[in-house]
Amino acid sequence: MSASLLLCSLQAPARAADKAPATGLEVRVGYLSYRPATPPALSNVLPEPRDSGLRGAELGIADSNSSGRFLKHHYQLDQLSSDDPDTLLRQALAWQSSGINLIVADLPAAELTRLSQTLGSRALIFNAGSSDDELRTDQCLGNVLHTLPSRAMLTDALAQWLASRQWRNWLLISGSEPEDQAYARALHRAAKRFGGKIIDEKAWSFDTDLRRTAQKEMPLYTQGGNYDVVVLADERGDFGEYVLYNSWLPRPVAGTQGLTPVAWHRVIEQWGAAQLQSRFEDQSARWMQSRDYAAWAAVRSIAEGVTRLQQIEAPALRNFVLSDEFSLAAFKGRKLSYRPWSGQLRQPIALVHPRALVSQSPQEGILHPVTDLDSLGYDAPESRCAWAYTTDGADQ
Repeated sequence: MSASLLLCSLQAPARAADKAPATGLEVRVGYLSYRPATPPALSNVLPEPRDSGLRGAELGIADSNSSGRFLKHHYQLDQLSSDDPDTLLRQALAWQSSGINLIVADLPAAELTRLSQTLGSRALIFNAGSSDDELRTDQCLGNVLHTLPSRAMLTDALAQWLASRQWRNWLLISGSEPEDQAYARALHRAAKRFGGKIIDEKAWSFDTDLRRTAQKEMPLYTQGGNYDVVVLADERGDFGEYVLYNSWLPRPVAGTQGLTPVAWHRVIEQWGAAQLQSRFEDQSARWMQSRDYAAWAAVRSIAEGVTRLQQIEAPALRNFVLSDEFSLAAFKGRKLSYRPWSGQLRQPIALVHPRALVSQSPQEGILHPVTDLDSLGYDAPESRCAWAYTTDGADQ
């Protein structure tokens, strides 16, 4: 078998058990997704699919069944999507009563915290839905691991690339939603870390129909100093798409629109990723997105732990996944692992525009005493969560 075919295989765990158990293992994974009604955006952005995340978890189950067949491991996904957080919590408790303690959660931070506290240390929860930095620095949920990158990881990836291009002076425009403000705070932090300077900052607070007025309004709005790049914090897409090609100075646009840092995108094809993309599209009839990838990585992390340990107990899997023995082959050109102080999956971050991969961070030349992947997001000295990720931290 050629090296390329080996790379494009299902990437089964590198060190599988020597032999399958006589009776096999039934591995049930629960998937919870909070899907409230989405308010209309002011621009004609393509909405995120309602099944975003779920389809990635389903592909993870299919891949795990393919690689686990020899070991007599069978994976099953139980799932519920709802616009009622209480319904989701009741389902999680029902699953736990029936023996399901492995959960992939696409939930906002508040509901993820509630789920973590309710299920306790018998459960292992993978956060595939919230990028909130506080979950990795202050809230310290010892039974939660994070496969979705934090906002700090995304903005650090962007800031590294801007620094490599010597685009130091930023015009920052942020929306009024709490998520926009959180992204803006992450951009401020990233600028300080990698030599950027926010020379002007503006808050978008208009309800103008930019489909009709962007050509007139945006140039005037973006007047200011001699900035190198316009950086946007507009997670919902209220205005950001209309900044491109309409800024007062002819400058590139980056952040939540323009050149965007993401966990996953359809333009990623290196490192065997084209095969993952193809399998996902065959299954779901659409492109894989960041939440799909995060859910897929969560299920594959479970499968790697089950394969190595030959058991499904959540505390044991948690401790193994956080150990130096764990690594995940995940189509990003690197073996991925979890940060033992925050439970965050270390991973490169792609910088993309809709039709091409521009770069991937960490950028060349970034140095770190442990791994350059820890230059993205909050490093160990910056997080107060190390106590929660000790061997017995999930009990606290």
